[in-house]
Amino acid sequence: MSTAVGSDSEVKAPRTMTRMRWAIIWLAFVGLSINYLDRSSLSVALPFMGEDFHLTATQQGMIFAAFFWAYDVCQLAAGWYVDKVGPRRSFTIAALWWSVCTMATSFARGFGSLFAVRFLLGVGESPAPSTSAKVVATWFPKSERAFATSIWDSGSRVGAVIALPIVTLIISFTTWHGVFIIIGALGVVWAFAWWKIYRAPQDHPRVGTAELAHIESGGARGAGSDDADAAKLPWRSLFRYRTILSMMFGFFCLNSAIYFFITFFPSYLVSERGFDLLKLGMFGALPGVCAVACGWLGGFAADRAVRRGHSVTRVRKTQIAGGLVGGSVIMFAAVVPEAWMALALLSLAYSSLTVAATGIWSLPADVAPSSKHVGSIGGIQNFASNLAGIFTPLVIGVLVDSTGSYVAPLAVIGAVALLGAANYLFVMGRVEPLKVKEPLALQH
Repeated sequence: MSTAVGSDSEVKAPRTMTRMRWAIIWLAFVGLSINYLDRSSLSVALPFMGEDFHLTATQQGMIFAAFFWAYDVCQLAAGWYVDKVGPRRSFTIAALWWSVCTMATSFARGFGSLFAVRFLLGVGESPAPSTSAKVVATWFPKSERAFATSIWDSGSRVGAVIALPIVTLIISFTTWHGVFIIIGALGVVWAFAWWKIYRAPQDHPRVGTAELAHIESGGARGAGSDDADAAKLPWRSLFRYRTILSMMFGFFCLNSAIYFFITFFPSYLVSERGFDLLKLGMFGALPGVCAVACGWLGGFAADRAVRRGHSVTRVRKTQIAGGLVGGSVIMFAAVVPEAWMALALLSLAYSSLTVAATGIWSLPADVAPSSKHVGSIGGIQNFASNLAGIFTPLVIGVLVDSTGSYVAPLAVIGAVALLGAANYLFVMGRVEPLKVKEPLALQH
C-alpha cells in the first residue's frame, strides 16, 4: 500500500528526531570524492612520470581507456553484487580494492603494469555509484531522496576538481610515487570508517525511533517494504520493462554531454579560446564548482516539490528533462565570439546536466520493484551511461580532426541532450515501482 507523499510524517518531523541519515550520506559523499580523486590522479600526475615511463600518446590513451573498459563492463555485476551483500560490505570491499590498486600504481614500472593497475582500479570502483543509490533508497523517504542523491553524486565533481591542486601539491613535496601512496591511504581510512559507522536504519544504534518512523513511513525502500512476488523477480527480467530501457538510453544521452567536460574541455579552452596554463587553472574549475552548487539546489527544489504534493513522476521528469534541455546550450558555446560567453554557457550546461543527473540517480529507488533491485537497476543504467565514455571522446576527436573546430561536436552533443530530454518525457512511463508482469512461476 503506497504512502501519501504529503503525509505529516514527511513534512513535520519531531524536534527530537535524530539526523543519522544525513551523517551517512555525507560519509558516502566523502567516499565518492576519494573515489574520483583516485581515478583522476593519474591524468594530473602523468606529465611528471614521463622520465620513468616514456609513454607514447597512444599508450597513454590505452591506459586511460583501461579504467573505463573495466568500470563499464563490471557495472551490471556490481549492481547485482550490491543488492546481494548490502551497502556496508560492498562499499568497504570496493574502497579497499580501489585504494590498494591506487597505491600499487606507485610500483608500476612500464606500460603493462600501469595498464593492469588501471584496469583493476576500474573493477574496484564499479560498485560505488550503485551502492550510493542503495544507501539513499534505504535511508531516505521519497521527500528527501533527490537532495540526498545530489550530495553523494556531487562527490564525483568535487573529487575531480580537487585532484589538480592536491596531486600537484603532493608532488611538490615528495614525488609522483607519493601521490598514489597518500591518496590510496585515504581510501583505506575511509573504508574502515564506513565499516565502523554504517548499518541499516533498523540496526543502527544512533537512529532514534522518530527518525526510523520518518524513514519508513516516507517510502524508504527497506526490506520490510517489499512485496513477496516483486522481491523474487529475476534480475534478467528487468530488461523487459520499457522504463528500464528508457533509463538506459536517457542516461547514455546525459553522459554523452558530461563526458565532454571530463575529456576535451581543457583542450577546448586552450585551443579554441586561447587559455594559457594560468587561465586554465583559474577559470577551468568554474563549470565544476557551479555544477556542484546547482546539483544541491536542484535536489533541494525537487524534494520540496514532492513535499508540497506534486507527484514523483512530474517532479523527476521536470528535473531530468529540464536539466537536459539546459545542457543542450553547450551547442552555442563554440559559436559565441567571446571566451567569457563560452565559459558562461559551458557552466550553465554542466550545471543543468548535474541537476538532471540528480534526478536520474533518484530513479533506481523510485522504480525498483523491491529493495533487492535498487543496486541492480543502478548498475544497469550506469552500464549504459558509461558506454558514452567510450564513444563520446572518439566522436569528438574525429569531428575536430575532420572539421578543424569544436562547432560540429558540440552541436551533436547538444542534439543528443535534447533527444535524451524527449526520451524521459515521452518514452519513460510513470515513475513508480515496477509491477511484476506475470506470475513468477511462468518466468522459469
